Amino acid sequence: MAAIDTLLRTMLDKGGSDLHLTVGLPPKSRISGSLVPIAGAPLDAAAMEALLKEICPEKRWADFLERKDLDLAHEIPGVARFRGNFLYNHWGQAAVFRQIPAKILSFETLNLPVALKKLCHLQEGLVVVTGPTGSGKSTTLAAMIDYINEHLARHIITIEDPIEFVHPIKKSVIVHREVGEHTGSFAAALKGAMRHDPDIILLGEMREMETIKLALGCASMGMLVFGTLHTNNAPKTIDRIINTFPADEQNQVRVMLSSCLAGVVAQLLCKRIPKGRCAVHEILLTHEALPNTIRSGQIANVRSIIEGGASDGMISMDQSLMARVKDGTIEAKEAYMKSANKALFAPLLKPGELEASGH
Repeated sequence: MAAIDTLLRTMLDKGGSDLHLTVGLPPKSRISGSLVPIAGAPLDAAAMEALLKEICPEKRWADFLERKDLDLAHEIPGVARFRGNFLYNHWGQAAVFRQIPAKILSFETLNLPVALKKLCHLQEGLVVVTGPTGSGKSTTLAAMIDYINEHLARHIITIEDPIEFVHPIKKSVIVHREVGEHTGSFAAALKGAMRHDPDIILLGEMREMETIKLALGCASMGMLVFGTLHTNNAPKTIDRIINTFPADEQNQVRVMLSSCLAGVVAQLLCKRIPKGRCAVHEILLTHEALPNTIRSGQIANVRSIIEGGASDGMISMDQSLMARVKDGTIEAKEAYMKSANKALFAPLLKPGELEASGH
């Protein structure tokens, strides 16, 4: 058994979610939000290198030494899978491992909005799931892919860095590809995927301009493309996609995006009462006014499309937060901190909470 597996098992036994390794400090784990040492002795440079090198293929270790950064998946068979990130910091090599839930949670377990099922039944278009790091985007997308796998016969290609959820074969055929392991880059994998006759492509990240351009191309060619971004609402997501491109290409991108954007799902995690976390969503679906709004660059109007589309299943983040406060899932203070329109939630705060929040 790899030495790092002992630390990962200790972390799981203590109820931790992330393992942090840095030279000069003892191994630490994130337990209930706080970083706690889980082993006594600080790591020196030699121990750190031995820990990391043992679970890393030779070719990828050479990549890490050259690029100073590496993502990879690690599995303790029968126990858990982890997403690992190797990096360099001020003291030398370091790493963070996060547990990937082994079980793919269903729509029902996650209590996802019914409107997301509409997106699963689409034949084509671009669907962007967006939110800050650690907001559960991968978990939501895994539930959507699982729903498709359960109900529809589709050819699905996932392109991730690293592969997080491994889907069993049900009704659909699912091909998992890992950047670095099975393909050189997201863009290269996307170009390949176009030739593999997929119905659906899941893109772990839409960072680079070339990747976004290819994703738009696939969505325009009649495939359904799911991708993720790190924005926190629908209008900002549309802006981010357009602004990734140089000014002279933005008009063309607006036209492409207006014809193929099928939905934006923004997700945030809130502290649940009494413990745990729950997801809240902003959902933008297709609407007759949306293409023209994107083409003409009047992104501010997206807000009114969402607010007017409640009967179709659209909802704004503030409306979602308000619903969770009213049904007692989250505190008013938590909603106030996460909301765009603070004035909506200020009257619901208890005396003194407004000052304590720093607003």
